[in-house]
Amino acid sequence: MHFQRLLLFFAIAALIPMSGHAHADYRIETVAEGLEHPWSVAWLPDGRLLVTERAGRLRVIEHGILSPEPIQGVPQAHVRSQAGLFEVLPAPDFSDSGMIYLSLASGDSADNTLIVVRGVLDGNRLRDVETVFRAEPGRDTSVHYGGRLLFLPDDTLLVTLGDGFDYREQAQNPSNHYGAIVRLYPDGSVPRDNPFAGDDGVRPEVYTLGHRNIQGLDRDPVTGELWANEHGPRGGDEINRIRPGANYGWPAATHGVDYSGARISPYRELPGMESPLLVWTPATAPSGLAVYRGDLFPEWNGDLLSGGLVSRAVHRLRVTEDGVREVERLFRELDSRIRDVRVGPEGAIYLLTDAPQGRLLRVVPAD
Repeated sequence: MHFQRLLLFFAIAALIPMSGHAHADYRIETVAEGLEHPWSVAWLPDGRLLVTERAGRLRVIEHGILSPEPIQGVPQAHVRSQAGLFEVLPAPDFSDSGMIYLSLASGDSADNTLIVVRGVLDGNRLRDVETVFRAEPGRDTSVHYGGRLLFLPDDTLLVTLGDGFDYREQAQNPSNHYGAIVRLYPDGSVPRDNPFAGDDGVRPEVYTLGHRNIQGLDRDPVTGELWANEHGPRGGDEINRIRPGANYGWPAATHGVDYSGARISPYRELPGMESPLLVWTPATAPSGLAVYRGDLFPEWNGDLLSGGLVSRAVHRLRVTEDGVREVERLFRELDSRIRDVRVGPEGAIYLLTDAPQGRLLRVVPAD
């Protein structure tokens, strides 16, 4: 039944007129527009798409049409500066449970944090909503939340967490959640095989630490490798291979400098800390990240597609034995801040543009 529904979705999608323009190698089509700073897109088994708007709304696209009414029952987000509603992610067993997960900023300007909630999508309403994770401690800044979610094959959930900007030194303190990736069971409980489980002075849910602000996270379904991109300060944006228990250095080691031009650290690398496999200076302001595995662009198979907010492009990166290298910058003709990059079930590439009137775009071969 699941396969039949996907076939139906693709058949319908082929009939939907979409505006767009062509490039020598690809064509960009507009799936939906009029989205207020969209942040994340996800597919449901029946072919519907879910899109978050940072302003706190969860939207539905069905048969190529954006529903005018947002999903009801979504918890109120703290919306200010970079704060708001972030990721939407269906549970691996969504077909049976109807469960979706959301990450969002919660609280107010004086005291807020990132939380992860889950609830059952029932028609146009989210019901039975519960909080499964709350990052601790809170902060009085409205920036650097992380917010990406990813289910692993064992059905555990990864959550990326930023350093809150003013709390960067805490990213080296494993007794809190600043600048970490955490790994949880779907109900928020902690797996016993987490790398620091049982260690004194370490939060047991911590999976990695030493991050500044991860905005892209994906797993290669062929190799099993986990990849993340991460904002540096002024320069020093990174691509990292994520390994359980690893320390990624921030702010003890960095290729960037402070926005004032002041030096943050004299070190770019330190023993016992993971070094980035690729560094961008000047900064690209990385956003969504996807590993391309699909049939529509076979020459890109295994490449990383990393969105750029400042670069206004998607960076195609080739993974080699020696590391990661940038091959090209795609879709610059859009002249748009790219917030999310996804590979659809049919192998097309989907982009969200970050704007008050943002768009969901679909990239397919030109022919």
